[in-house]
Amino acid sequence: MNPRPLLHLEGAGILALSLFAYHWNHGSWTLFALLFLVPDLGMAGYLANARVGAYAYNALHTYAGPLLLALYSLGTNHPAILPLSIIWIAHIGFDRMLGYGLKYPTRFQDTHLNPDRHALDAGHPRQPAHWLLPDQVVAKTK
Repeated sequence: MNPRPLLHLEGAGILALSLFAYHWNHGSWTLFALLFLVPDLGMAGYLANARVGAYAYNALHTYAGPLLLALYSLGTNHPAILPLSIIWIAHIGFDRMLGYGLKYPTRFQDTHLNPDRHALDAGHPRQPAHWLLPDQVVAKTK
């Protein structure tokens, strides 16, 4: 069974739960609309190179950051911060629902949800040259 549809469904579920939590928390939908795409600013790291871009993008597209922010909000009685973490979680769920995954340091389209990265060919994983890091390409050519 291909797990990819389950990962998309999981993202949709996270998005739906986030929207419900945001509504239940009486968050401002204007604020939601303004901040929803802010985590995608991590893509600016790709202006430097793929490795920096992947690091920046992944730092803003894992659940650890918004969950820590939510815990801080709840643990320190700063309720104004909680909507920010919910928006962040909703964004990640939305990306996963659309099939955008965490990035490998090779190129932007190379994600953990990319079916080609995990395809098996006669029991051996395929590794096209565009997935190799620069030092691996040099080692293979020597």
